[in-house]
Amino acid sequence: MLSIPKEETNWTVARAKARLSEVIERAQAAPQTITRNGKPSVVVVSVEEWQRKTARKGTLAQFLLESPLRGADLDLERLRDEPRDLSL
Repeated sequence: MLSIPKEETNWTVARAKARLSEVIERAQAAPQTITRNGKPSVVVVSVEEWQRKTARKGTLAQFLLESPLRGADLDLERLRDEPRDLSL
């Protein structure tokens, strides 16, 4: 793996196109930012990093059961107002 200083993780689109293999190689060690017109546009990361970031960390049911608001006795009653008149 490469040890890459932070300042070497930014690429322009043109430079990234010309050196795509290097961008991919460096993305194995650290995310690589590609800029377009001077603004960050995309980030290239390794598959391992992508899978780590997008991995499901449980079900919705587990999330709700572990919520710190569970048992907080919140008043969740919905207002029963009439709909607004709209002129179209």
